[in-house]
Amino acid sequence: MVKPLKKLENFKGVEGPLVTIVMDGIGLAPANDGNAVYLAYTPTLDMLMKKYPMITLKAHGTAVGLPSDDDMGNSEVGHNALGAGQVFAQGAKLVSASIESGKMFSSDTWKKLVNSCDSGTLHFIGLFSDGNVHSHIDHLKAMIIKAKEDGVKRVRIHILLDGRDVGETSALDYVLPFESFMSGLRSPDFDIRIASGGGRMKITMDRYEADWNMVKNGWYTHVLGEGRQFPSAEEAIKTYRAELGVIDQDLPPFVIAENGVPVGTINDGDSVVFFNFRGDRAIEISRAFESGAEFDRFDRVRVPKVFYAGMLEYDGDLHIPANYLVPPPEITNTMSEYLVQTGITQFALSETQKFGHVTYFWNGNRSGKFSEELETYVEVPSDVVPFEQRPWMKCAEITDKLIEALRSGKYRYLRCNFPNGDMVGHTGSLAATRISVEALDLQLARILPVIDEVKGAAIITADHGNADEMFETDKKTGLPKPGKAKTSHTLNPVPMIIYDNYTADKYSLDREGRFGLSSVAATTVNLLGYEAPEMWDASTIKFS
Repeated sequence: MVKPLKKLENFKGVEGPLVTIVMDGIGLAPANDGNAVYLAYTPTLDMLMKKYPMITLKAHGTAVGLPSDDDMGNSEVGHNALGAGQVFAQGAKLVSASIESGKMFSSDTWKKLVNSCDSGTLHFIGLFSDGNVHSHIDHLKAMIIKAKEDGVKRVRIHILLDGRDVGETSALDYVLPFESFMSGLRSPDFDIRIASGGGRMKITMDRYEADWNMVKNGWYTHVLGEGRQFPSAEEAIKTYRAELGVIDQDLPPFVIAENGVPVGTINDGDSVVFFNFRGDRAIEISRAFESGAEFDRFDRVRVPKVFYAGMLEYDGDLHIPANYLVPPPEITNTMSEYLVQTGITQFALSETQKFGHVTYFWNGNRSGKFSEELETYVEVPSDVVPFEQRPWMKCAEITDKLIEALRSGKYRYLRCNFPNGDMVGHTGSLAATRISVEALDLQLARILPVIDEVKGAAIITADHGNADEMFETDKKTGLPKPGKAKTSHTLNPVPMIIYDNYTADKYSLDREGRFGLSSVAATTVNLLGYEAPEMWDASTIKFS
């Protein structure tokens, strides 16, 4: 257990409450026709950047525990860093290291996966790309190669098409080379095929229980083999694109079949690997496989007796799934735990789409509270509609709850997440994303006067970029390519603004330092009047 924080000798802390506002997906990029943050009408954000202390924070790559600076940041690792004050090796890096060292394949879980399907099929389900946010196709390939070496006779792959962390219509760039990869492995003793699939926003990968129907559709597709049939994944993708004109993440489910018979249903005696390493969109399908008769989210029709494993343990407190291939990072000494031990009341708020990020991820992948007495969590239910249709999402309702909490006088530290820039940015709609940023700006205009009213202060930042690049970039010119929507996160830095009209003369931002998201925690406890723990990354402020 951590010890209470020590008080600073030269600063008592901000007079009123301190709030961290996470503008999800709001990065800093060159001003151009593909930058929805720049194009949006944002008088409040513009004023903040002009009048108040601001620095930029690195929010991708090694600064958030990912393997290299070619890896874009994401909300999971971003909120881990914000809440932990430190950088821990994250999913992709952990998995890659485990594969390279051979530890994954010497684990009891891998051995059980192989042995359990001795007379059946080894199934792999997961996000089918190299986006490196939820999964990486190279991890899948390495497991398939090892499965053949270990004597597995039959493999089926159920592919969740991306178009979000990679190009919006790049599915065939993965499917076609993968077909060649399988052809090179296929033999009389090794039967391997893609069995089913669909877009990641249509099947299987729901999160935070926002839409269990997605998981139901995935179950019926992967497990039961029910759905529209095609001779190949390539044929399914091409057909749906021609008929519907949607991007990869929105492609409907499909089943690969021969003579009307699905080639890869999941049956008793099979083994199943969910090969995503990120947890938020893996928990519900894991529950569907592992839950008993008490499961009531949808009618599973048939529950095969399989050995199921995840790439990682997706929920360390609820132990979902029961079996996993790579131990998750142990994130310790988080800010919330220190604040609780110091007796500081906390308030965490977002809508469903990012509620887990200001709670579970913020607290180091830990479910539940450190203190029921000192912590209050509020979730605003998200709309179950395509976000480009309501790009304001629930930002007004989040603001209502935040203002109420600020005025209540109950909380010394508050944090909230506005999902707009990220969730709408993922749709690829520039027009909708501009509106989402403008809606966020309106809420900032509502919040700031209340912060002044209660003599408080705010740290206004983001977890990664997204809305700042809505078009793919021409590598030669550096300019956006209109018509080529970008739905993924970016490699851009994010702002960190300190809004404080009462005690700002007591400190200044360190403009010479090079900081990442993990420095926000030390900055936070400093502004509350406490020294940061030694293991945390440096604060962004200096005291007069």
